[in-house]
Amino acid sequence: MNVIQVVNLTRTFNSLLAVDDISFSVEEGEVFGFLGPNGAGKTTTIRMLTGQLQPTSGWARVAGCDVVKEQERLKPLIGVVFEYQNLYERMSARENLEFNARLYGVGQHRVNELLERVGLLERANDRLQHYSNGMRQRLLIARALLHNPSVLFLDEPTRGLDPGVALEIRRLVVQLAQAGVTTFLTTHYMDEADQLCRRVAFINQGRIVALDTPEQLKLTHGQRNVTVILEGGERITLSLEDKDAGQSMAKLMATRQIRTLHTGEATLEEVFLQLTGRRLLE
Repeated sequence: MNVIQVVNLTRTFNSLLAVDDISFSVEEGEVFGFLGPNGAGKTTTIRMLTGQLQPTSGWARVAGCDVVKEQERLKPLIGVVFEYQNLYERMSARENLEFNARLYGVGQHRVNELLERVGLLERANDRLQHYSNGMRQRLLIARALLHNPSVLFLDEPTRGLDPGVALEIRRLVVQLAQAGVTTFLTTHYMDEADQLCRRVAFINQGRIVALDTPEQLKLTHGQRNVTVILEGGERITLSLEDKDAGQSMAKLMATRQIRTLHTGEATLEEVFLQLTGRRLLE
């Protein structure tokens, strides 16, 4: 079942074409990666899909709601974590969640449950002025989950975080997917997308240039190779796409001088660079 459906979605700002006629769908419980460099149209797309920005043309449905005509029905069905941290600095973590809980009619038990889930229960009464960047990011995710949304939008959720905190957030995304929550994820970290996403879309200059599973994208557009290290330390790389690769490998095996063999495939970063001529972080 498609929880997100996008058809010919377009958005212009005066003469700037920010999102250019994109179409895709996302299934229930899927972690869907939406990847591209700064200015590619990622955040504009999220703003349209969450009812914060009206498309110039095209249409989209999220959680069964038309994002233009049914914005009020859509709001309680989605959770959103934007890259910027819009929290109340002078409040504690608990007070931040309790304020939003009242807006959704959610009880205190849910606040405590989420504080514990994101590892902030022991610091729940501390003001955010004393929170690290990673703690604030975890609080943002807790706030987005207060009302049990069926669709979660995460815009760069681990950017600038230390590896330990980033790992905790990735684990949480996996747990949410296992519970049936659909996650629309933007990230500059290709390894993160490779680990988490069932499918990824590459967006560049407002257009989707590729959409598939990470594995299929790497197989279709990447180059497989084998790196051979000989006893003397010499390193030889053979492309498995080369028609003579088998013969070359047989010759190396016959020398009995091979110390190690390492197979490799293209990374998502390399595939993105091949398709767009750009890197994610520019």
